[in-house]
Amino acid sequence: MSPSAPGAGIELEYQEAGEGTPVVSVHGIASGPREGEELARELGAPVRMITYSRRGYDGSGSPEPYLATTAAEQGEDLGALLAATGAEGAVAAGSGFGSLVILDRLIRAPGELAGAVLADPPLFAMAPEATEALAAERERLEAALTEGGAPAAAELLAGEGADDESRERARRNATGCLADWSAIASLPVTRGELRAIGVPVTVVTGPHSPPHVVAAADALAAEIPGCGRRTDGDIAAALRPLVG
Repeated sequence: MSPSAPGAGIELEYQEAGEGTPVVSVHGIASGPREGEELARELGAPVRMITYSRRGYDGSGSPEPYLATTAAEQGEDLGALLAATGAEGAVAAGSGFGSLVILDRLIRAPGELAGAVLADPPLFAMAPEATEALAAERERLEAALTEGGAPAAAELLAGEGADDESRERARRNATGCLADWSAIASLPVTRGELRAIGVPVTVVTGPHSPPHVVAAADALAAEIPGCGRRTDGDIAAALRPLVG
């Protein structure tokens, strides 16, 4: 049985393995701790990898009813987990909505993290061209909800290339997936806040990242001082310089 740590009013299921620089992995929508486990293997460096299921996923708790969340609420969970595991000063790696959770902590809790890798950050307030793509995705989700309910919509959020395990996991955690999707626009940031980030950050997209996600990533990277930018999708390569 996995250990649990207090989040912001709920319990978070987490795992940790290895020794070295603490690294916390924050998974995206319809994903889970496997992201961090795969990242640890790819790193090829000794790290203390901490992975967890965000609220509404797997063994982690959530309010009842759980209809919505915010990046700030999820950020409070992350901060509580870091404190409970003694991992303040960790490097954080997140994908999709998970990268917004990390960005919230970088802004609201300076010094808590030593650095971060943000993959496919959906900070669409900085990418006006995202409006059309988000409207189209909403239509697809509404159609899936009508035809197959929340599990079908969550499976859609797992993505076209998702394997059977990922699709099943999304269906099992449908409530968390849909709450996450509703929270994509929940992180209000200013350019001043981004320019005040004082730790190393690298923003990563890949060959298959949608154009509106790339636009958001470019805009975000342009505001964070000294921000690195990779377009090869290699999160591990972006993380290596931060874990030494």
